[in-house]
Amino acid sequence: MPSAFGVATPAPRPQDRKPGPRQGPLAGIRVTDFCWMGVGACATRLLGDFGAEVIRIEDRNRLDMPRRLPIYKGEVRTYGEEDANPDPNKGGLFNNYNRNKLGVTINMRSAKGRDLADRLIASSSVVTENFAPGVMERWGLTYERLRELSPQVIYARMSGFGHSGPHAEYRSYGPVVQAVSGLSHISGLPGEEPSGWGLSYMDNEAAFFNASALLTAIYHRILTGEGAEIDVSAVEAGINLIGPLILDVSVNGRSTRGPDFPAGNRLEHPSAAPHGVYPCEGEDRWIAIAVFDEAQWRGLLSEMGDPAWAADFSTPGARVDNQDALDAHIASWTKDKDRHDLMHRLQAAGVPAGAVQTAQDTNDHDPQIASRHLFFELDHPVIGEARFEGTPIQFTRTVQENWRSAPLLGEDNEHVFKGLLGLNSAEYDELVAEGVI
Repeated sequence: MPSAFGVATPAPRPQDRKPGPRQGPLAGIRVTDFCWMGVGACATRLLGDFGAEVIRIEDRNRLDMPRRLPIYKGEVRTYGEEDANPDPNKGGLFNNYNRNKLGVTINMRSAKGRDLADRLIASSSVVTENFAPGVMERWGLTYERLRELSPQVIYARMSGFGHSGPHAEYRSYGPVVQAVSGLSHISGLPGEEPSGWGLSYMDNEAAFFNASALLTAIYHRILTGEGAEIDVSAVEAGINLIGPLILDVSVNGRSTRGPDFPAGNRLEHPSAAPHGVYPCEGEDRWIAIAVFDEAQWRGLLSEMGDPAWAADFSTPGARVDNQDALDAHIASWTKDKDRHDLMHRLQAAGVPAGAVQTAQDTNDHDPQIASRHLFFELDHPVIGEARFEGTPIQFTRTVQENWRSAPLLGEDNEHVFKGLLGLNSAEYDELVAEGVI
């Protein structure tokens, strides 16, 4: 399958699930991964996609939330609806977050478990975690201790508030991060209460900062031979997304909520009208239209048949100042039209327009996404064949190696503890019997 750059994307390995040598620029880097949920798991997934040997540590007695959320193939449930008795190997969210990783179980509440983790860290050059601050310290896994075990170690710590300051010990999830960073306050429609975000988007957004920090530290170690401790705050990652508004508040004294703010779908600068999302034929179907100049306005009028009411909006100022009335006219015109057909007609007339796509549209029908081969499929022993979204980056030579779907709970215990750490069968069996692994 050729990529947009003409480079063949290698087919996934035969799905025997047996670990083998990795490909990619991060091949040879072993990561002891204590991360869970999305903010950590998505960061280390990126490392695994490009060749790192990521060893995901789990606890059989405290399953990762994505293993418990019943986002199951072929079943429709509310996103946050938790299964009281989940199959830990069935969750689609866990499968998505943890592809291309190895999976082991360690009981970190036992001395033998912590000793086993120490041995794994000593054989690794990167350690990652995103627990509430204090958890790793209770296990004795400070940066100083990690450097004793692996002198050039990169220790990446990811939390809601960071590991210093008066809020360092606070716990958080994506919706809390979004609220504290100010993102929730600026979301929604003018004159109404903040809408917030219906999903933990900051888990994924902060994960990309985490991945960037890890790659920077790896590059620095290549140049200098020195490891590093990384401390990423998801709240601070959220604040990075509202920079222009912070400037507006500090310089102009403006409030970020009022009768005309947030702007919703409208644009304050540069002036644009109409600029919004309008109903189309069908249930919950919409089109986005944006008009910035006279040529685009004339193209829109021509497509609408030059309606008489347009005389009231003949200048850019009249359109901007009377957007409620203008939007009502546009919505009345679009409501009985097919969104994709209308999109193509408006684009042909020089008007910026796009159908508002559902997840199914993007997944199944979008020709641009299909042409770039973003989605791919991997088999899974419990879920069966499932579709994943790839990394939205293409290189001329480097490829994303998708060698396996997410590990079953403890699937790679024997490979890691016997094959990589050298435990003999008697030692391994004793740890199993004692519930250490």
